[in-house]
Amino acid sequence: MTPEPLVTDGFVPYPVDVAGRYRRDGHWTDETLPEPLFASVGRHPERTAVVAGDEALTYGELGDRVLRVAGGLADLGVGRGDRVVVHLPNVPAFIVFVYAIWELGAVPIFAPAAHRRTEIEQFVEHAGARAYVTVATHAGTDLAALAAELTAAHPGLRTVVLDADGAGAVLDRLLEHAPVAHERRSAPQDVALLQTSGGTTGRPKLIPHTHETYGHSVRLSIPLCGIGADSVQLIAVPICHSMSVRSPGFLGVLQAGGTVVLAPDGSPDTVFPLIERHGVTQASVVPPLLLAWLNSSLREHHDLSSLESLHVGGAKLSAESARRVTPELGAILQQGFGMAEGLVNYNRLDVDEETKANCQGRPVSPGDELLVLDDDGAPVTPGSPGHLLTRGPSTIRGYYRAPELNAASFTEDGYYRTGDIVVRDERGYITVVGRSKDQINRGGEKVAPEEVENLVLALDGVHDVSVVGVADRVLGERVKAYVVAREGVDPSTLTLGVIRRHLRERGLAEYKMPDALEVVAEFPRTAVGKVSKLLQRQG
Repeated sequence: MTPEPLVTDGFVPYPVDVAGRYRRDGHWTDETLPEPLFASVGRHPERTAVVAGDEALTYGELGDRVLRVAGGLADLGVGRGDRVVVHLPNVPAFIVFVYAIWELGAVPIFAPAAHRRTEIEQFVEHAGARAYVTVATHAGTDLAALAAELTAAHPGLRTVVLDADGAGAVLDRLLEHAPVAHERRSAPQDVALLQTSGGTTGRPKLIPHTHETYGHSVRLSIPLCGIGADSVQLIAVPICHSMSVRSPGFLGVLQAGGTVVLAPDGSPDTVFPLIERHGVTQASVVPPLLLAWLNSSLREHHDLSSLESLHVGGAKLSAESARRVTPELGAILQQGFGMAEGLVNYNRLDVDEETKANCQGRPVSPGDELLVLDDDGAPVTPGSPGHLLTRGPSTIRGYYRAPELNAASFTEDGYYRTGDIVVRDERGYITVVGRSKDQINRGGEKVAPEEVENLVLALDGVHDVSVVGVADRVLGERVKAYVVAREGVDPSTLTLGVIRRHLRERGLAEYKMPDALEVVAEFPRTAVGKVSKLLQRQG
């Protein structure tokens, strides 16, 4: 029995007529996100579902864990509509907890493992989280201490702190609970998850997807990416990213009955043995990882012949690098371009070589609507660059609890202003040529300049700061900080090491740290007196 849809405060709904059309056209179906997994559990409980290190879970074991952990979370008071921050690295527990939260009708917040106190506390406060799930330590950071601090500051918050590998006594106690019954506790129209996104303001940007919007993208990604019951997918980028979850991600692979192999990182010495050992057929990577694979001498020492396709997205891939993939790795290159807000594009697996090397795909959904506009808001001709706007059955209509941001990011008729500058050809294929927003894309990780600037300004000796993205051959963009010293302060004391140490002490994620620093007497200005970040990017 399907419960009545849950009205979520701060969620921007789709217009009734649009939602009705998406359902009539079959874009949205009567299904919630955990149901395809349990269909696979029922079809082949003995098949291997998830592998990580020496641990392997069959579909039957995964389903049992999900229902037992759901029972444990229910005892902590987690119920329908509650928000739960899931702050875990690439471990099976991430998959288990996300599905367990869905079984209760609750809403996971996907927090990247690289996030630290600054980001996590924002998510807890902004979303009014009921619970926080993390590991005791990650990359040298004491997250158990963070959990204790959050509990002290937010007495109603429940915390679950697993061992560093996502296992341990706390998980064992949760697994001792009686399993809940697998039944529908959400409506397909309910908010299913809050994805996190970088932004230009540094404030939390939580992206609310429903079971309908997210499921639509997953279903269409499965065939377009060649996923089936025999697929073995390697997840080597952070597991909470859209690429790892729905494009086609573990949701797609588990729906198809395939196997997910989790890697703690994407370095060649980590992933090449996994590809050989498990017969990995498909992987999704960002360009810096792909370049590391291509340039690694370890390729000669491992059998990578099982790789059938490599999905590359998250940042711009050079055509030169793209052309190396098939000759050197033996896999079909599939470029993609998308955003956590919804739109997903892929090159089809059988496109010609020039499209494969130069384009980032076309929309997966026939319901996606795209506009490419000039600076005055007029449509450009095919082949000309313009600002990309989009709406459709997988694209949100507004960020969570962010009315001011929504007014700037969405048009009155529901188009999302992506901030990307693209060229779209006559066939509908997209090539990304730049960004119109200040947001920095560092190897697929989004960095908000204002967030870093605000923290740097708190450092004694800093008069002003401007953070920009500058071109980088490997990362696409790297983070550079321009700093003006306070009067009377020796500029030589403001070193990159000093600033990075200060930012770590303030709890900033490592990937947001400046890669380069330049101390200057003043910033370049535009004609109206604003800081010219355009000139700084060129510097």
